[in-house]
Amino acid sequence: MSTAFRRHRKRKLKSEINVVPYIDVMLVLLVIFMVTAPLLTLGVDVNLPKSSAKAVNTGEKPLLVEIDANGGYALTLPEGESEPMALDALVTRIGVVAASNPDATVLVAADQSVPYQQVYNVLVLIANDAKVAKVGLISRQNEGR
Repeated sequence: MSTAFRRHRKRKLKSEINVVPYIDVMLVLLVIFMVTAPLLTLGVDVNLPKSSAKAVNTGEKPLLVEIDANGGYALTLPEGESEPMALDALVTRIGVVAASNPDATVLVAADQSVPYQQVYNVLVLIANDAKVAKVGLISRQNEGR
């Protein structure tokens, strides 16, 4: 009877946490984030002209119209990602957003190789046809100053 009592007495409850499954889950999440992070940088490549103008604080996130080097248009809404579209659809979409938010700001980012007349035409269409009061241009900060 004493041997049975000793065997029962030697068993103790484990009060340790097994962290191996947690480490496995963290490594899987790390791999997932490493694979998906490069895919999150979507948009249109625009080579902005340089300027020495001061930055303007608009308060809320503006709508962004991008004109790439080939003359293609893309619209980025404050809560969305860049969406390529035709110029007439772009102006219509901005008009809908401006109708629901009269204080909406639209910024135009055009590649420096895009003719100025094309950029000017987009600014006029946004201001007149879409009825947006706040329209501006985006440029890159000049490194020399």
